[in-house]
Amino acid sequence: MSAITNRVTMERMLRLIAGVMTMASVLLGIYHTPLWFFFTGFIAVNLIQSAFTDWCPVMTVLGRLGFRREAGH
Repeated sequence: MSAITNRVTMERMLRLIAGVMTMASVLLGIYHTPLWFFFTGFIAVNLIQSAFTDWCPVMTVLGRLGFRREAGH
């Protein structure tokens, strides 16, 4: 895992995870049950919250996994 954590910053990994989770929840909402759209909304609320606080729960997990923040943070 250290090869990934040395090349990819926490912010880039966070955007990747948010994008994958959003796409997965939208597809599940379309093809499985519309209840998955609540998860899409939850992701959106977390992204909005992180824009104001510069913190997201996933960032804590990524930090413990060894991902570093971008320079200047």
